[in-house]
Amino acid sequence: MDSSSMVVSYEATVSGIVSSSSSQSENLKGFILATASGAFIGSSFIIKKLGLQRAGSSGPRASSGGYGYLLEPLWWIGMVTMVVGEFANFAAYIFAPAALVTPLGALSIIVSAVLAHFFLKEKLQKMGILGCVLCVVGSTVIVLHAPSEHSLSSVEEIWVLATQPAFLLYTASAIAVVLVLMLYCEPRYGQTNIMVYIGICSVVGSLTVMSIKAIGIAIKLTLEGSNQATHFETWIFVMVSISCIILQLNYLNKALDTFNTAVVSPIYYALFTTLTIFASAIMFKDWSGQSASSIVSVLCGFITVLSGTILLHGTREPEPASITVKLNGLI
Repeated sequence: MDSSSMVVSYEATVSGIVSSSSSQSENLKGFILATASGAFIGSSFIIKKLGLQRAGSSGPRASSGGYGYLLEPLWWIGMVTMVVGEFANFAAYIFAPAALVTPLGALSIIVSAVLAHFFLKEKLQKMGILGCVLCVVGSTVIVLHAPSEHSLSSVEEIWVLATQPAFLLYTASAIAVVLVLMLYCEPRYGQTNIMVYIGICSVVGSLTVMSIKAIGIAIKLTLEGSNQATHFETWIFVMVSISCIILQLNYLNKALDTFNTAVVSPIYYALFTTLTIFASAIMFKDWSGQSASSIVSVLCGFITVLSGTILLHGTREPEPASITVKLNGLI
């Protein structure tokens, strides 16, 4: 091998190491933000519930049409905490792939379960503790084997990914499934089959995450000096995300109002996370260049987190009907 070939080979190796180091750094930022998001969102559930209980002790409850909680500082602290958590979650998608960020949403369940044990006197059973451990173990496996984020330099590149045939096929299939569920299944089975409302939430939610991730990358590039607000693609992603969020929240509220929260939460988490990872793999090609062992490890980590989530919800003490209705309407 001549000297020029050796130089080229050396430069390629250095470039690969730098790129890998940069990807790991970005994943670490995403992990930290996703973990912080779980802590804030999990805490917000408990803080808001404490505020609701305090407001209900001195006036009409929210479930009875009362709005005294709006004058309760504790409830507003909970709302602010939740907003901070959602902002951190949004920022996490800027740095890390959905395959890493989305499963870490289970951390909020751990935080709320532990805080509820101490502040709301909702006993955490032994199987619930095992569920927490499984969530932590599964999340650790996911973080260690998460795919690297591909570098994108403009929102136009994201638009190319969004309009590739494979993702257009996924989007068309998602819209078709949602329309069938809304127009045919909901009037007939919406009140009896939990998968109708959760199916709509999960399918639409996967598109929500893709558009939000595109917006996040556009904001990141803009802050770095490359203004993406002048591209019409950015605003299309904004309109899509707003529409999807409204539809998703509407049907999630219907699911919570119709079925037991302890049943809705794990099923929604499983289906939403699975579809989001699948959609991200198609659009952003998260698994491109990843070894089979890394892919299997992440899938095993996700299954472990899912098992822990189901255990946590399955061992929760049933809530009084009044509190359940109150939380379904406000959280």
